Amino acid sequence: MKLYYSPTSPYVRKVMVLLHETGQLDDVALEPTSGTPLAPAEGFATQNPLTKVPALEREDGCTLYDSRVICAYLDDRAGGTLYPSGAARWDTLTLEATADGMLDAALAMVYEGKLRPEDKRMPEWVEGQWGKVARACKTLNARWAAHLAGPLTMGQIALACALGYIDFRHGARDWRAGNPDLAAWFDSFDSRPSMTHTAPPQG
Repeated sequence: MKLYYSPTSPYVRKVMVLLHETGQLDDVALEPTSGTPLAPAEGFATQNPLTKVPALEREDGCTLYDSRVICAYLDDRAGGTLYPSGAARWDTLTLEATADGMLDAALAMVYEGKLRPEDKRMPEWVEGQWGKVARACKTLNARWAAHLAGPLTMGQIALACALGYIDFRHGARDWRAGNPDLAAWFDSFDSRPSMTHTAPPQG
């Protein structure tokens, strides 16, 4: 298989962590791909018409895209342990969706600063995006301790990648303030080999 990726993409990191955790890393060749909404990677639309990473080209030539689709496929390929059955499945999917929503907001903040002309930027809109992240962190700290302390799920992986990206791009905002349980969980999870091996390059 071939994974179209960028080393700084938090959505790609979700897939990479899953590959590490499920022992599938050697089954995937990495194809560096970079671009922005204003300047998509040349030729990449053949693999993903949305021109977003990650995209996974399977052995049969078909390409999967959207990190949640790719993660569900790879988990199924490995025996299906990261999306539990029963009620726990819906908790896992909700946690993954929450983490991805946090990523969407955090990435939108980055794009506002990097891609939009300075005279057209809206600080209020940026703060609105951060509000989503802050509310999610408070909810996760207050209500999700039991799930986070349980067996490894894709929700945990997605959340760790989201918090790692927020540290990477918005560290000065200090999401840890007022969320000690969430911070302690993340600091422990972030020491897993799958996380240390997929950390985005600094600088």
